[in-house]
Amino acid sequence: MDNIFLALLSFLVFPGFLFTAVVGLFAGWIDRKLTARIQWRVGPPWYQNFIDFFKLMGKETILPANARKMTFLFAPFIGLIGATLVSLILWQMNLYPATSFLGDIIVVLYLSILPSLAVIIGGSASGNPLASLGASREMKLILAYELPFIVAIFTPVVFIKDIRIGSIVTYQINNGMMFTHHLSSLIAFIVAFICMQAKLTFVPFDIPEAEQEIMAGPLIEYSGPPLAIFKLTKAMMLFALPVFLITIFAGGMRFNGIQTLFSIIKYLVILILIVLVKNTNPRLRIDQALRFFWLRMFPLAIIGFILALIGI
Repeated sequence: MDNIFLALLSFLVFPGFLFTAVVGLFAGWIDRKLTARIQWRVGPPWYQNFIDFFKLMGKETILPANARKMTFLFAPFIGLIGATLVSLILWQMNLYPATSFLGDIIVVLYLSILPSLAVIIGGSASGNPLASLGASREMKLILAYELPFIVAIFTPVVFIKDIRIGSIVTYQINNGMMFTHHLSSLIAFIVAFICMQAKLTFVPFDIPEAEQEIMAGPLIEYSGPPLAIFKLTKAMMLFALPVFLITIFAGGMRFNGIQTLFSIIKYLVILILIVLVKNTNPRLRIDQALRFFWLRMFPLAIIGFILALIGI
């Protein structure tokens, strides 16, 4: 009974839902604030994302007449559960590497797709043609970035010959960060970072939502709590995905002495890079994104993978 209670507490509070949600919303504020300063604006106060979330939670949920109602309402929770589990597993492996289980990196990769699948399911179930178009774009974008992302994530796995996240973290504790010591991991880190930008659907890969073209895309019919959950999930992934990259390539997140400061700095550096890429590039068309990932990122990921096979 105690083990069940501790597992539930971990999922709901730390390092699961509540912790990831709070830090994710705060990371979203950093995104909005830095974006505002780049555009010579003041930007919102630190608590604005929290206000927006609770305001949406208190509004009415309007169901489209042509929507498949159960699927439409359940879709946001699929993404929320996926984002929570990704963060939970990653933090568990960072805090207690010895608890790592065989193939946990594959589990995290699968779970990280759930927020995007939730968007596709929700948009397709809404009955709106613009939402269906956005869902179609989201599906094509997944097919574009997911393969190079998987190859990039598995590059350090090939190098250390272990498929456990805890083993990757332990290796980096003893030998230093993967991307600073191995050319293959540096290449893989660059590919994974660009793919992460697409997984977050940030510019230049915000093609599914494309506000100037198809308004909000798959989310066009969402309102009230379901919309709040989708926005919260995106904020949580803004926290979880950089932690994933730090765990695999940049020494993990450690909280002993000065390593606590280094861990926070590593996350902030990646977050700032995400925001800078977002604010200095135009949106790509879906065909341009497909060509970019298949003809550039995938071959680059394969090069890194081959270098890892030969020990470079």
